[in-house]
Amino acid sequence: MIENERDTRIDRVVEAGRRMVTAARTAPKAKGLDLLECCLVTGDDIGRLADEMLRLYEETGRPVFNRDAGNIRQAGCVVIVGTRPQTMGLDCGHCGFPTCMAKPSEVPCAFNCVDVGIALGSAAATASDCSVDTRVMYSAGMAAARLRLLGDGVYQYFAIPVSASSKSPFFDR
Repeated sequence: MIENERDTRIDRVVEAGRRMVTAARTAPKAKGLDLLECCLVTGDDIGRLADEMLRLYEETGRPVFNRDAGNIRQAGCVVIVGTRPQTMGLDCGHCGFPTCMAKPSEVPCAFNCVDVGIALGSAAATASDCSVDTRVMYSAGMAAARLRLLGDGVYQYFAIPVSASSKSPFFDR
């Protein structure tokens, strides 16, 4: 049997995306609490995500949404990572308030933010191990949040589009 790389590329990109989601899930988390939510966007849902980014562009006029929507359309899949908000009860002050009780509910717990960052780093490292191209995008994360791809009660969405082509569509834009 002869298998042409071009014929099987999307399967490998999606498999890399699945590994990235697993890496995000298994990344270390504050106090061992797993508040992360992750999903993999494939197929026609990539277009739906890009369309939402164009709506954000129309509403805000910010060119990043228009540019990144074009990048998303070139991806074979998109990894989405977010977190559920929950304070850790450490009264550490990293959020800018002296205690967890003093922190307004709309201010994120610093540890939730750090957990998302570590998960994104783990996912990106896995992408590198799989030799696929990626880029962390807040813009696509905002569109995913508006579409509620991770469900209710999740915030701080980020997206990582994944591609395997002769040149990364996510750089030199």
